[in-house]
Order: sequence, then structure tokens, then C-alpha cells
Amino acid sequence: MIVTRWVAIFDDAPGMAQVRQERSDLHFDYLKRHRDRILISGGLREAPGGAFVGGLWVLETNSREEAVRLIEDDPYYRAGLRRYRLLVWGKAFEDVPVTL
Repeated sequence: MIVTRWVAIFDDAPGMAQVRQERSDLHFDYLKRHRDRILISGGLREAPGGAFVGGLWVLETNSREEAVRLIEDDPYYRAGLRRYRLLVWGKAFEDVPVTL
């Protein structure tokens, strides 16, 4: 099966800061359990030190359906205060490893 690299870009709705506070342990445990497919993840802010306004994941999955399932099963997403865009990402220079 072909593995596809995806980028999920999340936008938080008002009230998500409270969800982040209440569910952060569940969210981070979820990311750890799925780190073989959710390769990079993190919150997005409009300025350093500002409030979170969303997030970004880089995933590698066997299908779009698997990526959607991973996103929609996340405790942050299940609260209903987050929407996302899911895009295929073709990294330039595939032969050059990326380390963050």
C-alpha cells in the first residue's frame, strides 16, 4: 500500500482555550500513541507568546480516510470547537531528510 504524506491545518473556534486546558493530557497521550503516523504536531499562534489559534500536523497514512479518522478521534477535535483542512504534501527534495 502507498503511504501518503498529509498536512492538517486546524483553526480553533472561540472557547477552544478552555478545551485545551481541560484536555491537554488526553490530547498529548493521543499524539504519543499515534506518533508512527502523526509525525509532527504543534499549536499555531499569531505571534510568539500569543494565544493558540489552531494547530498543524504532518501525517503519513495509507489513506485519506485513515488521516480523517486520526484527526476526528483526537480529544481536541472531539470537543467540536475545531475545524481543519487536510492537504496532500509533496515535500521538495524528497532525498533530503528533515529534522526539527
